[in-house]
This record gives sequence, C-alpha cells and structure tokens, in this order.
Amino acid sequence: MLKALIFLILTGVMMFSCQKQSNLNGNARLLLSADTVRFDTVFTTTGSVTQQVKLLNNNNGDITVSSISLMGGSGSPFIINIDGTPGPTASNLKIQANDSLYIFVSVFVRSGTELTPFMLQDSIRISYNGIEQYIQLSAWGQNAHFLKNQVISANTNWPNDLPYVIYDSLRIDSNATLTIQPGTHIYMHANAPIFVDGSLNVLGQAADSTRVYFTGDRLDQPYAGYPGSWPGIYFRQTSKDNIMNYAVLQNGNQTLVVEGPSSDLSPKLSLNQCIINNSLAEGILSIQSSITAINCLISNCGQNIVIGVGGVYNFEHCTVASYSTNLLSHQQPVLTVSNAGTNGNLLVTGDLRASFTNCIFWGGASIPDEALVEKQGNTIFNVLFDHTILKQQNYPANIDSIALFLNADPQFLATGDPGNTFNFHVQSSSPAVDQGTNLGITIDLDGNPRPVNLPDLGCYERQ
Repeated sequence: MLKALIFLILTGVMMFSCQKQSNLNGNARLLLSADTVRFDTVFTTTGSVTQQVKLLNNNNGDITVSSISLMGGSGSPFIINIDGTPGPTASNLKIQANDSLYIFVSVFVRSGTELTPFMLQDSIRISYNGIEQYIQLSAWGQNAHFLKNQVISANTNWPNDLPYVIYDSLRIDSNATLTIQPGTHIYMHANAPIFVDGSLNVLGQAADSTRVYFTGDRLDQPYAGYPGSWPGIYFRQTSKDNIMNYAVLQNGNQTLVVEGPSSDLSPKLSLNQCIINNSLAEGILSIQSSITAINCLISNCGQNIVIGVGGVYNFEHCTVASYSTNLLSHQQPVLTVSNAGTNGNLLVTGDLRASFTNCIFWGGASIPDEALVEKQGNTIFNVLFDHTILKQQNYPANIDSIALFLNADPQFLATGDPGNTFNFHVQSSSPAVDQGTNLGITIDLDGNPRPVNLPDLGCYERQ
C-alpha cells in the first residue's frame, strides 16, 4: 500500500512538472491588467496624464518577451515607456515567474485645423513564444485657443469655433467688455483665475449645446470631477454691468466672487438660468456688492452663497442645495447673509437689502439650519424670504418672511447614491409645486415654460 501511494505521488509530481514545462513551451500567456487604454479629450500641444498597463507572468517559469512595439512607431501621437525604457519599441525583456513589468502610455496631440474633436488610435503589440497580444489605444484630440496671462484691453468677442484654454490668468481691463457666444467652452488651468475689471457678457442659450461652460482643464478621470480645479471668476471693484445667461460653472474654488458696489443703477452681476456646481469653497461670494439671480441652481458647494458687508441682492426662483459627495462634505449652511465683515482688525458694516423669492434652500442631514443671517451695528438691514422653502430647525433671526415653508422637504428627484447622482427637479408631490407668487417670469432653468400664476418654487418648473 505504501509503495502504491509513493508511486501515485511521484506520478502526480511528474505529470504536474510535465504540464508546467509543456505550458511554458507553448501556451504560457501573460496577463494584461487592461487590453484597452482610453484617454478623455486631450488639448493639442498640452500632453496628457500617463496611464499604465501591467504585464503579469503568473506562471512558474520565466517568459522572455521578444518585443513590445508601438505599431504607429515614432510618428504616433502616443508615447510608451517599458519599465523605464523609452519606446516606441523594446526587445528581449525577461519577466520572471510570478513577476511583472509595466508599460506606461501617454499621448501628445499635435495642433491642426480640425474644429471638432477628432479620434486618435494606435495599438501596442506584445510578442513572445509565438504569441501576439495587443493593447488598443484611443484618445480624443481637440484644437483650442490657448491664452496665457492674457489681458483683454478692448471690446472682444469670443466665437464658439474652438474651446478656450486659460493659463496663469485672464484679465478683462476696466474699459473693455468680453462677450462670449452661445456654445463656447472655457477651460481654466489650476492656477488660472479670471479677473473682471471691465464687463463680462455671457450669451448662452437654453439647449445644452448652446450653454456656455466654465470648468477646469483636467478632463481625464478622476480629475474631471474634482472641486477646486480652477480658482474662479473675480468681479473686482471697477467691474460693472456683468451678465451671464445660461452659463454652467463647474468645479471652481471660489467660483464667483463679486467685490464692491455697482457703479450705476444696474446690478454688478446678473445671473439668468445659470448653474454653479461642485465649488470647493463658495459658489457665490459677494462683498458689499449687488447681484440679481433668476432661475439659478447653486448646488453641492463648500458654501453655496456667502454675502458679507451688506449690498443689494435679489434671488428669484433659485434652488440652493447641498449634499455630501465622495469628494466634498456638506458642513456649512447653504446661505450665509451678513451686513458685516472685517478689514484686518476693523469691523466693517454696510446697508443690506436682500430678498429671496420663490426659492428653495435645502441640504443633507448634517446641517440643521441652512440659513445663517447675522446683523451687527445699526445700518439698514432688510432680509426677506418670500414664498420660499427653507430647511431650518431654529427660526432665523433678523428676517422678514411671507409664506415661508419651513422644513418642507422639496422632494428632489435624486440626491446622491447610487453613483452620486443628483437631480434637483422636484417630484409631482413636492410642496414646491404651484406655491410661488407671480414674478412675471415665464421660463425656468431648462428654458421650459413657467406659468406666471402659481409657479413652482425653485429653478425648475414641473412639466
């Protein structure tokens, strides 16, 4: 019995050894961590992030890779590096048993004449033991207008022929107006604020393809969704008569900063059908200035709206809401209003007139009071909530109200998981439906019709 058992064990070992040797001689294969590498839109002349593919030899014997080749060769827009060896080719690479090597891939898109995004494709061939495996490469290239430390000193029009990519900064001089046409996309580098000393006129329209978009220039995942990807737009002391229609502003730090009073009777900044989303700090920060906002969504910001040192403000049919996301925690009220601020150690106060009509102020469970209204000194202080939903466990001090709906859940369509999906349209059973007062506003944020009598609260009208 013992001899038979030993014979079986030896036979098994021999069979396993033969199988292993046979496998390495003919059929041993490398495992690829990915058989496709895709890049999101890459602007010409700027280069991309670097991605990697791991080649794993999980066999019990070494494998010699006879060659790794970028099929497009040196003329390819793709660039490869094989474990520290620059491409486009490398040969006689030994991968020991249960070891691996890495192929690093990037793409550099040369400038051209194409106005629309264009597809780039190539592949990497891996040859060993008579076997060929391929890694497919693809990227979208995009020509653009590249501006670095640009100063706009005369009235200027930006058509939507190509995107605009801003480096270091863009400044609109005090005697100039920049007009941006429908459908234009503006991408800011991480260190590139827009300073407006003159005027900014954004002419977006209702369709998604005709809105004007502002965001960071990192379009690859996961960076495309990072809050704080670009500094923001700063409307400074001399700026005046700024109008933004159907603008979408994503992933800023302080996305809109408005400083100082208007120099005429018009608001310093008028926002019509605009979306401000995913700001790391403030979505709107206004210091002793004037803003009119109609049909606007300010969502999922570190602080959605902050008003300090007074000013004149009129928000109509706006939805101001925040929930915690994978990248940004809801820790501050969505609305902070004050007639005071500090200049060094000096307390500064100013007259404050602010009205919020047919609006929704709401947020996740982490903040019980979504409005903070602070008054100091004896300046004029008028803050009115009129036909507005407000999440507030403690009734806010220093306000007047007409038809204030406290803690009435607006019933948004989606407020997070699964997949961090948000949709701030309201359900048919929402207490926001038909509860507004007549402001003569005939459309909503989508450009859809809004009845002037008994409109819905917030930026969207239930259709």
